[in-house]
Amino acid sequence: MVNFVILVMVGGGLGAMLREFVMLLVPNPVDGFPLDILVANVLAAFLLGLVTALHRWQVLSDDVYMLLGAGIMGGMSTFSSFVYASVVLMHASIASAVVALVYVVVSLLLGYLAIVVGDKLGGRARRPVALEAEAANEGQSRGGITDSNARVV
Repeated sequence: MVNFVILVMVGGGLGAMLREFVMLLVPNPVDGFPLDILVANVLAAFLLGLVTALHRWQVLSDDVYMLLGAGIMGGMSTFSSFVYASVVLMHASIASAVVALVYVVVSLLLGYLAIVVGDKLGGRARRPVALEAEAANEGQSRGGITDSNARVV
């Protein structure tokens, strides 16, 4: 338990620094659309989907998953900045309120798609050891003989 807390704390700090680097690299358009926050959040969503799928297929251990998923991706994404940027835009003018509405919708849609794409890509990376074990189990359950690489012969 304490180990997980430390991993999330360290990962959160690294994720926050990564978010700042990403946000510094992304220019903000003239209309006030918070593109830097959108890019950081969508990237974090994609990576969280990827990391979650890799953990589900046991490519990543629980410790690495906590460091990357809850820690780094949690620190990299920023719900508070997302909401704050939306509120600031909504209070600026009618035109800015429209930009805020577009920002909220685009953020939610792209975030959802990023998670799905990351999850699909991560789902393709199955651990070779797990596949070998499955093949060995299939061979034994059918009464087959397996070679040293756990393939059914």
